[in-house]
Amino acid sequence: MNLGLWGVLTIVALAFEVVFASLAFVYTRRLMRREAIPMSDDVGGYQAVLRKLRKDEPMTQAELNLATRIIDYRRHPMAYTVPAAFFTMGCFYIFGSLEYLHGATPSERTFLGVIPMFTSTNLFIQMRRSARLKKRLPKVSPIDAREDDTGPVLTTHSR
Repeated sequence: MNLGLWGVLTIVALAFEVVFASLAFVYTRRLMRREAIPMSDDVGGYQAVLRKLRKDEPMTQAELNLATRIIDYRRHPMAYTVPAAFFTMGCFYIFGSLEYLHGATPSERTFLGVIPMFTSTNLFIQMRRSARLKKRLPKVSPIDAREDDTGPVLTTHSR
């Protein structure tokens, strides 16, 4: 078996793909087993809570709990195995195509692997962007929304 540079890189990319995909599978299974908290099943609930946190808007305790949970999920080191698995899948496709060509001119089809690589890069950037919100969490003081005869009364609690 005579492997060139692209063949060796294909095997290395496959090995990394197996590792990252396995870790991503374990991480997503852990997430699926956790119980849901209020507002986590609402459509657009995650985005609304993170938007409030970014804009320093008042948040209820439930929203604050959800924001903390989202940020903890996205900061976990195993969370980054998901974009890593997509990235190595693109590398595997490109390197495998180049090995298959044996030096011939690559076509557009060879570079279809760039699509999951761009996707994974965008996913990584979005995860880092929301993970950086961790430093804003201590500054947020939750509000209570209580109903009485005059309407809702908002009170703030200090930490």
